[in-house]
Amino acid sequence: MEILKAATEWAKAEAFSARFIILFGLIFIIATVGFWQLGKTEVAKAFVSPTLVAGIIALAIGFGIFFTNRARTTSFETAYRDDPMGFVKSEIVRSEKTLGEFRTIVFKIVPCIIIAAALLIIFVDKAQWRAIAITTIALMFLILAVDINSNARIEKYHKQLISVEDQDKT
Repeated sequence: MEILKAATEWAKAEAFSARFIILFGLIFIIATVGFWQLGKTEVAKAFVSPTLVAGIIALAIGFGIFFTNRARTTSFETAYRDDPMGFVKSEIVRSEKTLGEFRTIVFKIVPCIIIAAALLIIFVDKAQWRAIAITTIALMFLILAVDINSNARIEKYHKQLISVEDQDKT
């Protein structure tokens, strides 16, 4: 029963993190309106499209994570009641898959995107491309900051799942 509580707390923490992504998505959208309405220079006008796209992406990611994890909190109890060890084993598989995705996407691909965008700022002298690069770096740092915390949470949760599985074997 303790693992059900840990699973529910993990899903609620993920839903809480999603709120930050949604908040920053809204900030990107507000920045878009600001650049659109108040931007007088070429550089300011160049930020309209990239910040709008970044805001939409952040909102889509945030709402996706939020609603997925909200649904999980209710499905966890049913799955645990039906088959406690089956629930633990399926969560171990899911958490291992997620940890693998974090290792690839968050810790390899996102930093490469940040480096590429930084190089774009240095070597391209067009306002639109620099705005795209700067906005991309901001979005990637947002994703990186949230996902580093998510990775730590899922590692802790995964260890709890493994300990429950080990206790069942003995």
